[in-house]
Amino acid sequence: MSEVRIAAELRSEFGKGAARKIRRANKVPAVLYGHGTDPRHLTLPGHALLLALRTANVLIHVQGDGVDELALPKGVQRDPIRGFVEHVDLLLVKRGEKVTVEIPITVTGEVIGGALVDQQLVTLAVEAEATNIPSGVEVDVDGKDVGFVVNAGDLELPAGATLVDASDALVLHVVPVQAAELPAEGEEAAEGEAPAEAAE
Repeated sequence: MSEVRIAAELRSEFGKGAARKIRRANKVPAVLYGHGTDPRHLTLPGHALLLALRTANVLIHVQGDGVDELALPKGVQRDPIRGFVEHVDLLLVKRGEKVTVEIPITVTGEVIGGALVDQQLVTLAVEAEATNIPSGVEVDVDGKDVGFVVNAGDLELPAGATLVDASDALVLHVVPVQAAELPAEGEEAAEGEAPAEAAE
């Protein structure tokens, strides 16, 4: 589990104008909440936060200005064009506390020729200790044939993690490749087929 220390400043100015001013300084407005406490409004360094958020379910150790807490990012707003972080919600956690998170599902290996993998779930909901959240779970499909099916309950979870999703939720199955694709719109009819006559 990745843990990143990030310096924090308490903020007392709110609204769109204050948020724009914070972003112009390459910082990010944030809210820290949870455990029945009053929400605390923070300012975090933009570059450090962006690097931290590259790791799924990163544990952030927020320090500074009287704040010394562990938190998980629970809501990240990004600029739709440039991709930088505009705002983040941080959920307070304690060491040893159990939390529910989504971890990525990675498919490894190659199915046999004439088949392909139809993946239905790309993340899996699990419960784990806040300081020991697994980075993900793998599914090996090497050499598998048409008809191979993996449900959530079939996955081998990392130590300390328990399944939250329904055990019968379909993760993936191996299906046949279509023998022939339908002709693209505008292509000529296959040889031997008479073109449909226009209605009079």
